[in-house]
Parts: sequence; C-alpha cells; structure tokens
Amino acid sequence: MQRYGLIGKKLGHSFSKAYFTEKFALLGIPAVYDLFEIPDIPEIREILNDKGIRGLNVTIPYKQAVISYLDSLSEEARIIGAVNTISFGITNGLRHPIGWNTDAPAFMHELISFAGDFKGSALLFGSGGASAAAAYVLKKLGWNFITISRNPSGTNQLSYQDVDDALIESHKLIINATPLGMYPDVSGIPEIPWEAVGEKHLLFDMVYNPEVTRFLQSGMERGAKVRNGLGMLTKQAELAWEIWQQNVNQVK
Repeated sequence: MQRYGLIGKKLGHSFSKAYFTEKFALLGIPAVYDLFEIPDIPEIREILNDKGIRGLNVTIPYKQAVISYLDSLSEEARIIGAVNTISFGITNGLRHPIGWNTDAPAFMHELISFAGDFKGSALLFGSGGASAAAAYVLKKLGWNFITISRNPSGTNQLSYQDVDDALIESHKLIINATPLGMYPDVSGIPEIPWEAVGEKHLLFDMVYNPEVTRFLQSGMERGAKVRNGLGMLTKQAELAWEIWQQNVNQVK
C-alpha cells in the first residue's frame, strides 16, 4: 500500500485527503492519503524517516520552516524560499527528501486564466509561503506589486495601516495570500478600505474553503471580479502527483 499525506498544524480545512482518495480510487491505485497534524516543525523528522511514505504536501504554517529538514530543493523552491511538495529520491542507496513548489505554477495557471493578458499593479496580502509563491509569479509575469504585511520589511512592503483608498484605487489586482477567512474561522477578512473596491478590481483569494470567503463576498458586493483558490489547489495537487510519480520506482 502506497502512502502519501499532508503536513500542517491544523488541517480541518483541507480538501486534499478527499481529493487524493477519490483519485486513487478512480485510477485503481492501492494508496492512502493521510493528514499529519504536527504542533511544531521538528516533529516532521519522524514523518520524513517513514520509508512507507512516497510523497508529501506541506501547508501553513510550515512551507518555509520545512526547508531546513530537506536534503535538496528544486530551483523554483530555492528561489521562492517555500516548499509545498516533498518527494523522495535515492542516492547511493540512501533515501533523501526533496522540496518542490507547485504553488507557483498552479497560481500562474490560475492568474493567467483569471486576468488574461492584462498586466498592471497588484496588492499582495501576506508574507508567508503562499505569498512568496505569488510574488515569484507576479515578477515573472511582469506585474508591479506591493506586499502588505503585519510586519513589513524591505522597500516593497507596507503595513495594513498604510492601505488607504488611493492605494486600493491604483491597484487593480488584490490577492489574499493569508489564511484569513479560512474554515473554521470564516469571519476573517483582510482589513482594507472596502469602499474603494469597485468594478475595475480583480480579487483572488488563495483560500478555497469556504468557496466564497468574506473577502470574495465583499468584492462581489462592489462589482469586482473574483476567484477562489480551488482551481489552484487542484492544479498544484496534479503537479505534486506528477513529481511523486517521477521517482515512484526508486523509493523503497
């Protein structure tokens, strides 16, 4: 029986287990997908050392902290500084974990579908692993953007207190890369001057559970075009599956 799974702190919001369980059934693959809730990142060592596990996904808050427990990174994961997929390779008979980032290509796929050929200015809320992947994609696609963080650092970051009407009006794309609004705390929402949001805006929420967050609902009420993170989840899951299958025959 093949084993895969998701590592995170709280996983009650996740659709990954249901997604992969259905996938395994459709493909006739004898496999299970487990949820590994760990209170602190050092506990990942035991999971990584389990030779029965073929591949892992990683979610908040460990996408950046997990890197120090891995033996190597893909080029994208190294540049982004965040990992959401782990595969296992064999070198000289030794099994070693490899970190990948499938959030970035999944977000790129969704953003192109959502915004088309438009390139402009964006506000990116959050400074964690998901935000890092989004920032990588925005740079690659030629968007101008400002990161909004509770603890801003650097020339391209502002605090929530800096977000005023003028900033909202001058940035067409607004991305929520924080867990605000995610199940079970569905009341969460980025604190912005919503009266400045209108029909010209595109709102992308990386949260997918619930499908319509308060962030998206607030945008819809003001005529904005919106998209949630469900398509991104599906795309990154398929990319993770492809990565796991590349060395499925190596891992014992």
